[in-house]
Amino acid sequence: MRDLTLAPRADAGLRFDLDEMARRATEFESQPASASIRWAYERFEGRVVVAASFQDCVLIDVAVQAVPAIEVVFLDTQYHFAETLWYVDRVRERYDLNLTVMQPLVDRDDLWQIDQNECCAIRKVEPLARALDGKDCWITGLRRTEAATRAKTPIVHLDLGRGLAKVNPLATWTDLDIDGYKTDRELPEHPLKAHGYPSIGCWPCTKPVRDGDDPRSGRWAGTGKTECGLHGWPEPAQNPLPRLGGETA
Repeated sequence: MRDLTLAPRADAGLRFDLDEMARRATEFESQPASASIRWAYERFEGRVVVAASFQDCVLIDVAVQAVPAIEVVFLDTQYHFAETLWYVDRVRERYDLNLTVMQPLVDRDDLWQIDQNECCAIRKVEPLARALDGKDCWITGLRRTEAATRAKTPIVHLDLGRGLAKVNPLATWTDLDIDGYKTDRELPEHPLKAHGYPSIGCWPCTKPVRDGDDPRSGRWAGTGKTECGLHGWPEPAQNPLPRLGGETA
């Protein structure tokens, strides 16, 4: 399999104040999700992007209320459900989004049938790398309750592999929080949610799940694969980068 991951940037520890990031991560635990987004946008002078999967539009709704002009990136793998592409257009129109659509640098093929990790690498990981070129921070919708692999997700940390700050404003939100927010804000729902798809990826590798099952069990079902690789870097607690004091960004 080709290695399409990024090498850690040599200046990662010199561009970010890790003490500040750790302090902010703690502070944002008790603040609205919008606070971490505003901080990121101001702290990194707009060199920030929101990576949205468009399974729903909660993160987008929070982000554009905090920073209306913030850039949102959608990774068009060329294998999305037609319903997802329809939903992207609907959300884009609703918010007049500053939307960037990234596509893979390959033709359509059947790689997903023989090597799903490689397929994700060339259709998601590499396009995201191009979307993050020139940025200092990316914002995601990761939540701790989504999966065991995400249980320790901090709100702010250093994405060491990419040499960028990473902000997860919804990290503390539960499923009830998400549902309540959708209701309160009258957000449009992805059409596949009503058909047993609580977690939605590419059509070849996503199946509906039964009520009560793990919401992500329909992703790469039966393969043992649980993540696409976008969030596959070492956890902050395992980060070998030494903590540096002082303002260095």
